[in-house]
Amino acid sequence: MTYYYKLGKIPHKRHTQFRQSDGSLYHEELIGTRGFSGIQSLLYHLHPPTAIAKVLLKETIEIPYEEAGALHPRHLRTANVVKGGDAIAARIPLAANENLCIYVARPTESMTYWYRFAGGDEVIFVHEGTGILESQLGILRYRTGDYLVIPSGVLWRILPDAGVEQRMLVIEANGHIEPPGRYLNRYGQFLEHAPYCERDIRPPDELITYDEEGEFEIRVKARDSITSYYYRHHPLDVVGWDGHFWPYAFNIEDFEPITGRIHQPPPVHQTFEGSGFVICSFVPRLFDYHPQAIPAPYNHANVDSDEVLYYVEGNFMSRKGIERASMTIHPGGIPHGPHPGTYEGSIGKERTDELAVMIDTFRPLKLTQNATSLEDKNYSYSWIAQ
Repeated sequence: MTYYYKLGKIPHKRHTQFRQSDGSLYHEELIGTRGFSGIQSLLYHLHPPTAIAKVLLKETIEIPYEEAGALHPRHLRTANVVKGGDAIAARIPLAANENLCIYVARPTESMTYWYRFAGGDEVIFVHEGTGILESQLGILRYRTGDYLVIPSGVLWRILPDAGVEQRMLVIEANGHIEPPGRYLNRYGQFLEHAPYCERDIRPPDELITYDEEGEFEIRVKARDSITSYYYRHHPLDVVGWDGHFWPYAFNIEDFEPITGRIHQPPPVHQTFEGSGFVICSFVPRLFDYHPQAIPAPYNHANVDSDEVLYYVEGNFMSRKGIERASMTIHPGGIPHGPHPGTYEGSIGKERTDELAVMIDTFRPLKLTQNATSLEDKNYSYSWIAQ
C-alpha cells in the first residue's frame, strides 16, 4: 500500500527484544514483497507462525477450459449462477491467462478456515453483501461496492453477515495489484489529479488477539494446488504490527470520475494496475459538455488487450440486452462499440448512472466451460441494425 499504518502494540525499534508478560519474546514475522526491497509489514505473534503440526494436500486445481473455437465477442449472464459454500468454495472461474483468473461467486457460508494465495494479490469486488474480512492484520468490515484488495501472503477469511445476499467478482493475480503509478508522486502519496486518495482507503480498524490452543487450518493456494496446514495455536495471535503491507477496502462510490468536453478514453476510469492487466471503474458521472459532443463511446479495437466489462448497476448507455451481473468479453483484434441506435441516441443526454467494473488484459484470455454455459449465443450478431 502507499502509506504507513499500525495497530496494536509494537516496540520502539524493530528487530529488538520485545517481551511478553511472562518474560518470553514475542515472535516477529516480516511480510514483504520484491525480496525485502518492496513494501512490508512487521508482525508480532504470541507463538511462532512457523510451528506446523500437520500438512495435507487438500486438492489439485485444473481449470476446465472450453475447446478452441471461433474468436468472437461474448456475453455471459452470471446473475443466476449457483450460490452456496464459502467465499472460496463458491468461486466459479470464467476466464484466465498467465496473469490472472476471473471468477464470480455467490457465497452463503462463513469460512471455517483461513486462506492464503501465495501466487499474487487478489481483488474481490463486492457486488452485493456485507460482512467481515478477517486477517492476521485485523478486522475489516466490507459493504456493497467495496473493492477488497488482499496482498499475497496475508491469511484471511470472509465471514458474511447472516441472512445477507452475497455476490462477488474476484480477480486473482499472478503478481501485485497497486494504484496506477501516474496517480502517485515520487514519495508514494496520491497526487491532486488522482480520482481517489488515502482518505478513501479503509485499512483494518480493529486488531483482536487470540491465545487459543486446538487445531486450526490454513489453506494455501500455490502451484496449482491447495494445501492444508494445521497449527496448534490460533493463527490470529498478533498483538501488534506496523508497515505498508495490509489488506484494504476502497468503495467504488468514492471513485471521482474524470470528465471533459468530449468523450474521455477508458484510462480515465483506471482504478488499479496489475502485471498484465488494469482494473477500471465506470461510475455515475456527467456526460461530455462540448456542444457537438457524442457521449456514447466511439467504435474501437483493442489491438493489445481483451476487454472484460462486468455490469453492476444502472442502464449502460452503449449496450442493449445487458442485465445486472452481465459480463461482456471483447477479444483483441475485433472492433466493438455502441449498439445500433445508442450512438446517435446518446446525443443531448447530460449524465449516466451506470456502474461497472472493467478489466483490460494484455494477454489473450481463455474462457472456461463454466463461461460457455452462461453465454448469450446471439451477442456476436447484436450490432446488426434491426
